[in-house]
Amino acid sequence: MNEYTPENGDLVWDEETSRVGRVMDRFGARWLLRPPAGGREWDTRGPLRPATAAEKLSMGVVLANARSRGGAP
Repeated sequence: MNEYTPENGDLVWDEETSRVGRVMDRFGARWLLRPPAGGREWDTRGPLRPATAAEKLSMGVVLANARSRGGAP
């Protein structure tokens, strides 16, 4: 099995925190993630995997709701 290595900007599922995040950077064995709708970044050791279509759709709804409230673009 190939180990997944995300790139900056990828939407991933962080198995350590059970959250979807956008990859912002990597520092050694740690990844810096941010909620897709914006907010406070967190760091994790993962493991990380690509976000599923359902998880991406869910984040799309979160972003649309934030925009409707005048929040994140």
